[in-house]
Amino acid sequence: MCGAKVTEPLYLRGLLRAVDNRAVDVRVKVCPRDPVSVIRYAVRLRDQAGEHYTHVWCVLDVDDFDHLEETLQVARDEGIEVALSHPCFELWLLLHFRDHHAAITGYQQAARLLVPHHPGYSKTADKFDFSPYRDTWPSAVKRAKALAKAGEEHKTNPSTGMWRLVSQIVPDHLRA
Repeated sequence: MCGAKVTEPLYLRGLLRAVDNRAVDVRVKVCPRDPVSVIRYAVRLRDQAGEHYTHVWCVLDVDDFDHLEETLQVARDEGIEVALSHPCFELWLLLHFRDHHAAITGYQQAARLLVPHHPGYSKTADKFDFSPYRDTWPSAVKRAKALAKAGEEHKTNPSTGMWRLVSQIVPDHLRA
């Protein structure tokens, strides 16, 4: 479940095509609302689906949202995994190209850092070109792991838990 309409779901769909892991059945859904609403919507869909899903993930940004602790507690209580990016998903994209350890003030700064590697990048674009990320996700996983302890991304700027979700999607032989 993605808390944004374009970038996150298109990134995930691009990754799914690139790694072609037929051992997992990933359904990308979108709920462009605040993080608590995204978690609650994911719970509702999971419960409606019955036994179909073994894992449910929500891809969320810290951004300027309030109630982040509540969001994470609801997720824990409901057994929902969270791939949280602090401050925003663009950090995850940036880590495909280079290390970054300094705090990021928000989307605008992250986008400025990303544009040299992904010319024309914009969160508001109708399309997202996955090709720059196709072969660089292993580097992003390694860099993201070094930023914060798993599950504690909300405490560290910059950090992202996207590497944990990617590790669930990518087949073992590609995670070398």
